[in-house]
Amino acid sequence: MSNINLVAPCLFGVESIAADEFKRMGFTDIKTENGRVLLSGPENMLARANICSRFAERILINVGQFSAVTFTELFDGVKAIPWENYIGKDDAFPVNGWSLNSALFSIPDCQSIIKKAIVERLKLKYKISIFPETGSEYKIRFSIHKNTVTMMIDASGEGLHKRGYRRNSNDAPLKETLAAAMCDLARIYPDTKIYDPFCGSGTILIESALMATKTAPGLKRFFAAERFSFLDPQIWRDERTRAADLILKNIDFKAQGFDIDKNAVELTLANAKKAGVEKYVKASIANVKDFSLPGERSVTVTNPPYGERLLDVKAAEELYTVMGKRFLQGDGRKFYIISPHDEFEKFFGRNADKRRKLYNGMIKCQLFMYFK
Repeated sequence: MSNINLVAPCLFGVESIAADEFKRMGFTDIKTENGRVLLSGPENMLARANICSRFAERILINVGQFSAVTFTELFDGVKAIPWENYIGKDDAFPVNGWSLNSALFSIPDCQSIIKKAIVERLKLKYKISIFPETGSEYKIRFSIHKNTVTMMIDASGEGLHKRGYRRNSNDAPLKETLAAAMCDLARIYPDTKIYDPFCGSGTILIESALMATKTAPGLKRFFAAERFSFLDPQIWRDERTRAADLILKNIDFKAQGFDIDKNAVELTLANAKKAGVEKYVKASIANVKDFSLPGERSVTVTNPPYGERLLDVKAAEELYTVMGKRFLQGDGRKFYIISPHDEFEKFFGRNADKRRKLYNGMIKCQLFMYFK
């Protein structure tokens, strides 16, 4: 098979970070759009993207794109795609997707028509009328944006934020992909000393340790495309070996977390062990009122509790004021704080050197960066 076209959905605000990562992976044909990155490369790069991407939400195979404003055009466009190159006569192929600013807006109707079109195509190719769908699963995903239909096959299965180390979490977990993006913006290196005074389930600390050690986040998990008959199984073995060879051992990195909740501290340490970075991640019980940093170069990256999460807005504002008094700059100390509060800087007591708009799920946030 020649180059495979891929779509990598990502959180809004993370597109350029994800694109830069794909470039470092070895992709050369990269294009960013709102909420996703478009890629193409040989089939081994599909495996590499799944295993190594810290920021993409999943990897999808782009099998066709066309315009449609009627259900007839949708049916004909889907039927014209060579589905037999991907889906066997026994395979399952559930359909799901979304539509935005398009003439075709009924998702159930679009699902039904797309499914019927794929079945009609496969009937002609396999000369059968019934599809048992008992074999491997090929999740079909569609997007319809401004009347442009993109048909895709999900190569990841579970979202790429499911690294495998966080089977349990606290009440308001930060998505792993967003935590990784925050760490990337904070410039984590193999000799970084990172702190998180609201460590929760340890996501920021663990993602920073994986980044510092150059450990691929998907190294220990399974992907849907490993069952795809049109892909050579050897690519997964080769790419896992490649990723394992890139891991840095015995680096001078330290990730220290604090939390007022004993259960959160225990969860952080348990999750760090599952992720294989317990050597670098420490956590202990402490109140942010007592937070202080040693006089050395360090980075603090944190997601303090806020209204929609764990505190009401007034309590969060009081917390920001305490943080402003405890988060003292100088001596190479840098702070990266994510918050959905538009007036965070007012309560923190000083303006950020830079701000970056990010989304925690559907919640619009800003990353307030203090590095000067």
